Amino acid sequence: MPQITVDHSYGIEDFPDAFVRELHETTVEIAGAKPESCKTLFRCAILSVFGYEEPDDDEVQRHAIVHVTIGLLAGRSEETKAALTEAVLELLRKHVTPVPGARLHASAEVRELDASYRKFES
Repeated sequence: MPQITVDHSYGIEDFPDAFVRELHETTVEIAGAKPESCKTLFRCAILSVFGYEEPDDDEVQRHAIVHVTIGLLAGRSEETKAALTEAVLELLRKHVTPVPGARLHASAEVRELDASYRKFES
């Protein structure tokens, strides 16, 4: 914990190392997470579709999508979760650049991990 996932479409230039570092630092600062517990997984979608447009190469280049999900153990206030979400959006504005000519659609959310959440390290 926290479990951070960054889902994104093609059409986004590489995520800079500074984005991940600041994302972890922000999560530690706002949500009280431990630095060594921050884990981020990036997943690039094979296909993304915007609105009713047909998914072809031109459309992929015109719209870039990124969504950050942060899973935290229960116990954070709604205010803390909202502050973290807003901070993540600011980091996306600062660090994420779509390919030239593409419009960036960015979103973020903070979720509580289910009580069944378990982990192990080996």
